[in-house]
Amino acid sequence: MNKGRVTVVDIAHAAGVSKSTVSLVLQGSPLVNEATRAKVNAVIRDLGYVYNRAAANLRQTASSKIVGIVVNDLTNSFFAELAVGVDMVVQSAGYVQFLANTAESVTRQGEVIASMREHGISGLVISPARGTEAADLKPLVASGIPVVVVVRNIAGAKVSSLISDNRAGARAAVEHLAGLGHRRIAFLGGFPDTAVFDERRVGYREGLAAAGLEVANDLIAGSAPSRAGGVDAVQRALLLADRPTAALCFNDAVAFGVCDGLRSRRMEPGVDFGVVGFDDVIEAKTAVPALTTISVDPQGMGQRAAQLLMKQINAGKPEPEALTGAVRLVVRQSCGAGAKRQEWRSAV
Repeated sequence: MNKGRVTVVDIAHAAGVSKSTVSLVLQGSPLVNEATRAKVNAVIRDLGYVYNRAAANLRQTASSKIVGIVVNDLTNSFFAELAVGVDMVVQSAGYVQFLANTAESVTRQGEVIASMREHGISGLVISPARGTEAADLKPLVASGIPVVVVVRNIAGAKVSSLISDNRAGARAAVEHLAGLGHRRIAFLGGFPDTAVFDERRVGYREGLAAAGLEVANDLIAGSAPSRAGGVDAVQRALLLADRPTAALCFNDAVAFGVCDGLRSRRMEPGVDFGVVGFDDVIEAKTAVPALTTISVDPQGMGQRAAQLLMKQINAGKPEPEALTGAVRLVVRQSCGAGAKRQEWRSAV
């Protein structure tokens, strides 16, 4: 047997006792008779089991000083900035943050949440993986652990939520591009089966309609919400007979990829093609050209989510709240408007 992987179940099997008996022995409980205790301890020594008392204490603590944060894509710098914002608040409140990445896997998400619960988390901030349903969070809700869902909402989940004004932001971006003279504006990137994509697509269509432009489905190209996805989406868009001259991108990662894809065709972003992102990650300001984008303020969003979570933890009995964060259009060079900076704020 691999001693590095010995479990309580292995000890119970070898000693011929139940798992709960082994646990009582490990905890030094007086409920176990001396003969059984001696037998279990002998097996523990033989198998080389090491008892992690610190972890056990955390599991046994109803209210620990641990806050979990689970995100769907930590390779996207938006979520790294979000996690920093959460950490700033929970750390100042005397809590420790446990961070996990699900890589869009509902199965992995379930595993990390279960692990966090074993360690006695006091609350959870989660940007759910694609396909997450209200039932996936039901055990947390039933146990009374406060939960704040960020970025992607979950229909029917009785938890607090904090999302961005995706619809208004997308509409403002399209109206801005139309104001620069563009008549064929694409919407590039993002998974079409997510609520965020749907909200931004609605705003995109509203922006076109407000500008008196045709809403053409061939100008909507979904893809992975990543830099590689942006390259793929713009390459498909540029194959159209009546190709677009500008694009609203699902997020900044896609926008960076769109810029890469344009350059691969010897087209310069902000000169030959207008590009607008969504998020305003740190790299947006220093990109070449600097990225015009809808600012969500990811770090600020993390702080607000953590503040909402701490409020619920301190209240003892969490009452779900639904919040929508305001966004603003930040104009830089990638849209072709020049270096002059302008801002638009949503009324939320």
